[in-house]
Amino acid sequence: MPLSSPAERDHIHTRKITCTGYRRKDGLWDIEGHITDTKTYGFENNDRGEIPPGVPIHEMWLRITVRDDMVIHAAEAVTDHAPFSACDEIAPNYENLVGLKIGPGLKQQIREKVGGIYGCTHLTELMGPVATTAFQTIFPIRVREAEERRKQAEQDGVTSGPSRKRRSPLVNSCHGWRSDGAAVKRIAPDMYTGDPSSG
Repeated sequence: MPLSSPAERDHIHTRKITCTGYRRKDGLWDIEGHITDTKTYGFENNDRGEIPPGVPIHEMWLRITVRDDMVIHAAEAVTDHAPFSACDEIAPNYENLVGLKIGPGLKQQIREKVGGIYGCTHLTELMGPVATTAFQTIFPIRVREAEERRKQAEQDGVTSGPSRKRRSPLVNSCHGWRSDGAAVKRIAPDMYTGDPSSG
């Protein structure tokens, strides 16, 4: 369902963020983020001269390589377009993200490593959707493969004791994942806190 019809207006600015997750042949995961800011009008920039309409004022790339345990194994940043000539000097600092684990507390750790003058506002902001994309890329595949292994073991007559209940770090992270909601009751019943008799 689209948004309601807007008031009459003029298009001024567009920010685009694209994040893509890849499974590497070596078992690691690459997550790439790309951010651009463009304007519908041309303007003069002190460091770059005239920037025509549609030419990015900002264009940055960020790639993190992640292990199965969600720890960042490698990180690389590139600045193609920025308003100041000094902006691309800070890209190597994003290697400081190596060793951080995608999970609770990540935002604060990112700020400690590449916040303020030690990073680029746009690259640092891009780490938010990149981290979410990492989770969306890795977690479903790992769950699916674990379920396939469990089913194969059952077919092979291998028993591994009582099956472990699935726990999810997403519980209570948003309205859809609230602990008393239908999704948690279905996906992670051991974490469900609602009325067990409700349908």
